[in-house]
Amino acid sequence: MLQTLMAYPVMTTGMVMGPRGIGTMITMVIGGRLIRRVDPRWLIVVGFLITAYSLWDMAQRFSMQMDMWSVIWTGFIQGMGLGLIFPPLSTLAFATLPAPLRTEAAGIFNLARNAGSSVGVSVVIALFAANTQVVHASLAAHVTPYNALLRTMPHIWGAHGAAGMAALNVEIGRQAAMVAYIDDFVLMMIVTLAAAPLIALMRNPRSLPVSPQEVVLE
Repeated sequence: MLQTLMAYPVMTTGMVMGPRGIGTMITMVIGGRLIRRVDPRWLIVVGFLITAYSLWDMAQRFSMQMDMWSVIWTGFIQGMGLGLIFPPLSTLAFATLPAPLRTEAAGIFNLARNAGSSVGVSVVIALFAANTQVVHASLAAHVTPYNALLRTMPHIWGAHGAAGMAALNVEIGRQAAMVAYIDDFVLMMIVTLAAAPLIALMRNPRSLPVSPQEVVLE
């Protein structure tokens, strides 16, 4: 599966990002209409739960034998969760700001999002690389002449000869990368669930007192 993904990067990017974008578009349209009727904080919580579910589903579905449908489905669900998070979050962030300050606030808001995204990607990639090496070493430790399972492996993975050992090392690397991916999905799911209770620290803008100046401006 990973070899297929690497062989068709353009097709894979479209099949991963396309469904995610469709899911985001659907929930952004729905969420934009619900913001006026529902507390935006509840929409964000639901978005976090949907995103966490998609990450849990990825940890369960993804394997070396998975088909492309698993990538499409989980990406679509994840996009739906993200579409319920960011529009209400932007609404809460700018609701209490005076109109003249919103331009500068938008720059700070986007800077914080980009910085947080960059830090998150860096941490996940670093953990992926480290976990790949750890799992690779753990799997390779079982490749010994005393392991009876080596006799049942395909001929191309022969334990004797440079070509067979090289092919076996490539397969071990693929298996280790898959395990590292699943570990990252579980970690992101935990972080998403841990961030959901923080919504309680945000205040509903409808419950805040409105000054006479703001009423005149509206």
